[in-house]
Amino acid sequence: MLAFDSSATPPTTDIETKKQSRGHESYIALVWRRLRRSWTGMAGLVLVVLLLVMAIFADFFAPMDPKATDVGFAPPQMMSFHDKDGNFVFQPRVYALSDSEELDPVTFQPIVGVDYDNPRLLGFFVKGAEYRLLGLIPANRHFFGSTDGQPVHFLGTDKFGRDVLSRAIIGSRISLTIALTVVFIVTIIGTTVGMVSGYFGGTFDVWLQRFVELVLAFPQLPLYLALTSLIPVTAPTNVFLAFVIAVMSALGWAQMSREVRGKTLALARIDYVRAAMAVGATDTRIIMQHIFPNVMSHVIVAVTLHIPSVVLLESFLGFLGFAVKPPLISWGLMLQDTATYSVIGSYPWILSPVGFVLVTVFAFNALGDGLRDAVDPY
Repeated sequence: MLAFDSSATPPTTDIETKKQSRGHESYIALVWRRLRRSWTGMAGLVLVVLLLVMAIFADFFAPMDPKATDVGFAPPQMMSFHDKDGNFVFQPRVYALSDSEELDPVTFQPIVGVDYDNPRLLGFFVKGAEYRLLGLIPANRHFFGSTDGQPVHFLGTDKFGRDVLSRAIIGSRISLTIALTVVFIVTIIGTTVGMVSGYFGGTFDVWLQRFVELVLAFPQLPLYLALTSLIPVTAPTNVFLAFVIAVMSALGWAQMSREVRGKTLALARIDYVRAAMAVGATDTRIIMQHIFPNVMSHVIVAVTLHIPSVVLLESFLGFLGFAVKPPLISWGLMLQDTATYSVIGSYPWILSPVGFVLVTVFAFNALGDGLRDAVDPY
């Protein structure tokens, strides 16, 4: 007979191993595992990362100098893999428009046509306009462009002949900087005020909430226009930009405060918070050690959903001329060229910054929805 060794442990199955490993998962790992199941959340995360990388290295990704001028309102140049005879070629190229020797019989103006004799070859990591990478390192390499340094306009040019694609890429830096800075300030103020108000309660909470309601009662759009118009036109661009950020932050923290206060009121009645009060823990320790970590999940989701609203607000104010002043570039400022229907009808590529705004809004909203389901799946 075979002897049975009672000390030997039976082999664990794969299912038991997975259960044991999941039992020791941290909260962040659990949220990440839930987020990966949402394809919209992952798509939003990928787009957000790409947008941030594009904004940080905007000079590298911009194919041209955003201030260089060329032909005004030039149409977009389409990339082609065929030569002038229609033969397939491996290296992509664009064909610029040029004036031909023929004249229009009505206007007697030179007929503009595609110049197939002088193609502009395209490539990656090409030399172009000089810039400073991250504002420090001199460089002249660009991610994509013409190999000989000639101008290419994948999204056309504006009324001054400036490349729309390059300006939109550079403008992402200002638009996203404004959005992220405003949301950061709003999060700090709103979270602090909400936790303190909800934790202490009483008369302090009543008067503080009346002040929050007063801030929420202001009609924001007229107040934005009134406050931003106080800055003189001759003010430095940095001062104007800082004032716009301050105005958006001052009017945006109240809603975040209300949401955090509601979460804090629920958490302040939980048993472990009351136990901490019973053993004599200080208010600061209870807020920072017990309430703040449990509020952060809601704050992170609220941040990802608040950024698109700030991007849309900056674009709207920039379109009206109340957000960013030249020589700075933002998506809203670029949309000022679309103020008339005749321009939109004749030169529709001027609306290209709208595509960047839509992608940004979708990316952060999709990421926020995915995080909301991952943080609280019930």
